[in-house]
Amino acid sequence: MSEPGVSEQGRSSEEPKVLWRPSPERVATANLTRFRAWLRDERESGRHSGHHIPESLDVSGELYRWSVEHPFDFWWLLWDFCDVVAYEKGDVTVEHFDRMPGAKWFPQARLNFAKNLLRYRDDHLAIISWDERGRRGTLTYAELFVQVAQVAAALNEAGVVRGDRVAAYMANVPETIVAMLAAASLGAVWSSCSPDFGVQAAHDRLGQIEPRVLFASDGYLYNGKPIDCTERIADLAQRIPSLEKVVVVPFDAASPRSVAHTRNAVLWSNFIGAHESVTEIQFARLTFDHPLYILYSSGTTGLPKCMVHGAGGTLLQHMKELVLHTDVRRADRLFYFTTCGWMMWNWLVSGLATGATLVLYDGSPFAPNDVVLWDMAEQEGVSIFGTSAKYLALAEKRGVRPRETQKLPELRAILSTGSTLLPESYDYVYRAIKTDVCVSSISGGTDIVSCFALGNPTQPVVRGELQTRGLGMSVEVFDSQGQSVARGEKGELVCTMPFPSMPVGFWNDPDGARYRAAYFEHYPGVWRHGDWVELTDRGTMIFHGRSDATLNPGGVRIGTAEIYRRVEQIEEVLESVVVAQRHEGDVRVVLFVRLRDGLTLDDDLRDRIRRDIRKHASPHHVPRVIAQVNDIPRTVSGKISEIAVTRVIHGEPVDNRDALANPEALGEFEGRPELV
Repeated sequence: MSEPGVSEQGRSSEEPKVLWRPSPERVATANLTRFRAWLRDERESGRHSGHHIPESLDVSGELYRWSVEHPFDFWWLLWDFCDVVAYEKGDVTVEHFDRMPGAKWFPQARLNFAKNLLRYRDDHLAIISWDERGRRGTLTYAELFVQVAQVAAALNEAGVVRGDRVAAYMANVPETIVAMLAAASLGAVWSSCSPDFGVQAAHDRLGQIEPRVLFASDGYLYNGKPIDCTERIADLAQRIPSLEKVVVVPFDAASPRSVAHTRNAVLWSNFIGAHESVTEIQFARLTFDHPLYILYSSGTTGLPKCMVHGAGGTLLQHMKELVLHTDVRRADRLFYFTTCGWMMWNWLVSGLATGATLVLYDGSPFAPNDVVLWDMAEQEGVSIFGTSAKYLALAEKRGVRPRETQKLPELRAILSTGSTLLPESYDYVYRAIKTDVCVSSISGGTDIVSCFALGNPTQPVVRGELQTRGLGMSVEVFDSQGQSVARGEKGELVCTMPFPSMPVGFWNDPDGARYRAAYFEHYPGVWRHGDWVELTDRGTMIFHGRSDATLNPGGVRIGTAEIYRRVEQIEEVLESVVVAQRHEGDVRVVLFVRLRDGLTLDDDLRDRIRRDIRKHASPHHVPRVIAQVNDIPRTVSGKISEIAVTRVIHGEPVDNRDALANPEALGEFEGRPELV
């Protein structure tokens, strides 16, 4: 256990609190337990005599230790345990392991990502979809396979070949998954934005990669309001000259909107119409590092970076996280509240490789009512419920208490990511949602299309802590000089060894200079992720915010999460953003708060906020300035943009306002008299 009573510069001053422990039955049936037993059997049988498998992997931490001390053996054996479908595996795990970046995983392997996700062709449900209108749809694995076959045939007829880019401006609907799998089956590269991206933001991303085909939703519904996207699609198609085909998916199939004014447009039904008799797929035989996805950085400081992820690395990493860390099985119903512009969509879709049922929701998480997601979870028997930390915080503020209004017997895990899950949100889950559930706060990013730290269904949940580092991920905490810090000390999250889901590169970065600059400049040969964290004596991790958003008043470095934790417990505050302002040769902490409708920030509330932060964090955390705003800028992926606010309060330009979902909110921070 950690030592209590240490200052904010060292270990947490709070005694760790265990909120949940798995039952012996749950531990016994977990995939992680099955993996340990399988490794033991493989060692005893001699089937993997060329690979090191230790005699004991049962003590907590031994499996992780082995996975990073013997990464060649771990990733090789994981492939077999997860039953990766491949034309060939080869006999080499990795080449150039000493290069970071530059390692080449499974160089002799040949596989196809879509073939792995379409390994089942039966009547088990593959996808259940919901939307705000209450519309429900289903696809079995057999139906999914046929639909992918038809779209793949249509793409092939359109001339799409391996390496071509196929893009999407799509809602979170089954057709998006079908189109992605069809593209991947041919060896094309998939990239998607959600239709709530403005045209400029979508063009800033998709325009860089020059797609040949665009799939686009002609509309969507959000918070009860129907949004017509036809003008946006026409504008986007005009801006991207590489587009040879725009396939429009109707929001309402019974009354599709006209696409006559969109260049090279065709309705989904007409696109696949000539291929309705197709039932088989010719899966391309591809290398392990063949490009599968292009994902994007937020783009608030310039054009978004285009991160290219390989098929094999994405598949193997996702199967590890889904099967071992999330304990997904075929009988599960797996839900994540996401859009197609967030990497959690890519992560969710990989759940098809396990044979589980994916549950999709398109719309506002609070429409048509505050408990719609929990109504869905109850009716569909969702067993793994994924969302964002922000959703859980808002649900608590809105008085959502599924434990009292829904029956959730199948629910056994709640996942949270997108930002730091505050300790109080752990309390909320166990108090208001369900007591017997594994809360797994997970953290990684678009950069690796996966996680550095995440869940362990066989270990306890400790309040405010991520349960474990990812298997095979050599995650450490460094100081500014590149030295490992002691357990319980804060520092930079780094990964000191290559792993399969590292990007294969950035788009339009032929010499890799931009890629190296993004992650390897600060600590040569070591991945620096940009999170400010600590590793506990228990092997759990605590996240304190982004390291590029840490504050340094009076030379004391503190994480923004420590301030958000306190502010968001204030009843009057809906959300906040905290930044550092250069002031009188130092920096000072500035806090902006958005209050509940009709409330005004006064001195009493300011004093209460300051007292609470001082009591529960430290005097260094107390904001010098607290001001009220009506809105806070967010990126199109929904994250609060501390960087944009910092630039505005210093009178500096925000280079790419189109990367923000609500750029008009920046006006709230301009010319503030409090900041003089």
